[in-house]
Amino acid sequence: MEHARQHGVKLHAYTLLDSAVHLLLTPGDDRALSLTMQAVGRAYGRRFNVRHGRSGTLWEGRFRCTVVEPAEALLNCMVFVDTEAVVQGVAATPQAHAWSSHAHYVGQRTDAALVAPAPYWELGNTPFAREAAYAERVAAGLDAAERRRLLDAALKGWAYGSPAFVQSLQTLTPRRLERGRVGRPRKSVG
Repeated sequence: MEHARQHGVKLHAYTLLDSAVHLLLTPGDDRALSLTMQAVGRAYGRRFNVRHGRSGTLWEGRFRCTVVEPAEALLNCMVFVDTEAVVQGVAATPQAHAWSSHAHYVGQRTDAALVAPAPYWELGNTPFAREAAYAERVAAGLDAAERRRLLDAALKGWAYGSPAFVQSLQTLTPRRLERGRVGRPRKSVG
């Protein structure tokens, strides 16, 4: 992920699947994420196309992203990313999928491209404690409702985090940051 470093983007978690690439990133400024994804698409796409004798873009469309609260929600995102291969039926366990950040965070290998976020460091006072705590989180996984909420946020651009976090962001923008109420608005009695 030399492109991420070049544009000041921190890579926290990743998984590479046949059908998708999931990345948990923190940009250094408002343009860094777009520039990084553009550079990755161009460089990797070119190499892939040459290797496989094809042309055109590799991606289905634009990348999707959202704002994530740098606390419990960020750890949920890491667990989501590191368990996605299991959920998609690509691997029996997170440990069995070599193309993810899971092994790094449970102490099975070192990945110099990864930058552990603050909530990961708060899992324990020693590397062993953090690795064990993260392994427990991954083993527990996310329930179906939380996975859906996280995926909806990423795909639809809603903020992901606690209600207080979403409310604090909502004061900064007129754009809707969470799912609206289901159904038509009530008619006012008049």
